[in-house]
Amino acid sequence: MLTMIIKLLPSEVLTWFEELLKYLPGYVGIMMRRIYCNLRLRSCGAHAFIGVGVTFIGARNIELGGEVILGANSFLGSYGVGRISVGSRLLGNRNVVISAVEGNITIGNNVLLGPNVVIVSDNHKYDRLDIPIRAQGTSTGEILIEDDVWIGANSVILPNVKIGRGSIIAAGAVVNRDISPNSIAGGVPAKIIRIRTDSSQ
Repeated sequence: MLTMIIKLLPSEVLTWFEELLKYLPGYVGIMMRRIYCNLRLRSCGAHAFIGVGVTFIGARNIELGGEVILGANSFLGSYGVGRISVGSRLLGNRNVVISAVEGNITIGNNVLLGPNVVIVSDNHKYDRLDIPIRAQGTSTGEILIEDDVWIGANSVILPNVKIGRGSIIAAGAVVNRDISPNSIAGGVPAKIIRIRTDSSQ
């Protein structure tokens, strides 16, 4: 038992340190989390702002661009071979979840994520009735969110989806199909409501 505890101690100490760091307040907390991201993530651009309570799982599979903001209690997780790649100037509000188990998630530059947005590249299979859903495994897909996209609060982005540049996803939408560039989409499942036009012309 003691041998096992000694073997586990380095990873346990790191876990305790990470938990303390997540909730370190003030400017010192911001700077310490920035240093942590540079050391632990696959890559982290300059001037990242990591809010209080943000959790990273599978940090070596996560890339953040410059000037990324992740709001309090957000979660970025890569449990398997899935990669999360975030471009520059992402503005993520509170409680954003980005989860890639096997499928990759790519987010472009200047993307806005409202509070409680969920982006998941994997989904539970449920085709069989003779075994529990939990035991049926998952299906996997890629997600691509192009530049200059605004995803409203409480929206869900599901696998095998591409959201085109300049699009807006209305609050509470569930996106399970591609959204063409410069579209405004909403509903469950999300449908294109109209196409954005340039009002300056």
